[in-house]
Amino acid sequence: MGRTSTARERVLDAACSLIRSRGYEAVGVAEVCSVADVRKGSFYYYFDSKQALTREVIREHWRSERARWVAVLSASGAPLVRLEALFDMQADDIRAEQKSNVINGCIFANLSLELSARDASIRSDLESVFDEQIALVAEVLGEAMADGSLHADDTPHRLASAMLAQLEGLVLFAKLRNDASSLDGVWSQVRRLAS
Repeated sequence: MGRTSTARERVLDAACSLIRSRGYEAVGVAEVCSVADVRKGSFYYYFDSKQALTREVIREHWRSERARWVAVLSASGAPLVRLEALFDMQADDIRAEQKSNVINGCIFANLSLELSARDASIRSDLESVFDEQIALVAEVLGEAMADGSLHADDTPHRLASAMLAQLEGLVLFAKLRNDASSLDGVWSQVRRLAS
């Protein structure tokens, strides 16, 4: 029985880390291969291009993050408590980054800012991620509206979009200032949008 190669996973991990910390343009295939400890031939066996790799990084990173979001949002408890837990989890992730002295922020937002006007396929992948995030939050907001714990003048979908935009803005400020305190009290800030 032959060995199972981990080259593809190592390339994805290396690319995710490098792109998240430095951006798409600043990272080359040779550097990804070096960090992943794979040959360029192995890279091109799994990925046709840096763009194809980036698209897979987006899908894989969201697959992992989505599992965390679903776990929090489908846990027992009141809808607004579950939403607060989600926003707190996101803030805690940024606080954990600060312990390593550099806040990289959200890879999806970073790539959106860098590439959305230049690469339609990557933009489409990123739109899908944000659309799913909005749908997950909107579902729980709908529950809160149905049980009477939330009274809002807007639809769950539009409110979810505004809440996630607020979160991304706070993450952007944390990255800009390299200071996670921008996310202190994130839920109270986001919750005001439904008042």
